[in-house]
Amino acid sequence: MIDFEQKPSYDVSDLVEIVRILRAPGGCPWDREQDHKSIRRDLLEEAYEVAEAIDEESPEHLKEELGDVLLQVVFHAQMAREEGLFTFDDVVDGVAQKMVFRHPHVFGQAHADDSAQALDTWDAQKREEKDQRTASD
Repeated sequence: MIDFEQKPSYDVSDLVEIVRILRAPGGCPWDREQDHKSIRRDLLEEAYEVAEAIDEESPEHLKEELGDVLLQVVFHAQMAREEGLFTFDDVVDGVAQKMVFRHPHVFGQAHADDSAQALDTWDAQKREEKDQRTASD
């Protein structure tokens, strides 16, 4: 039996630890056998189920399916950590850095009066980030 504290409520760090335990020796044989390719289809299926829950306008279903997508992200990040490629924290940092950079009208000196201007700023920042000069590059 794995030493793990069961709780009435878990946070994202608990989920990362649960997936680590599942993939570790003594964890779940099925989870340990998986690789990025073997669970690729699961990620796509969960994304479609999120879209279905949105269409249903069901908050409970949406909450469940978003959790399943989050599990897929954590699972892929754990496998990458095991391979020495990156960690879940690296994934979080990367997307947080991207959001701050692409929203200079919120986190910097740029200005956006409406969603169209915000989208223009987003697109310009994305091109800069990707080192593109035009939208067609």
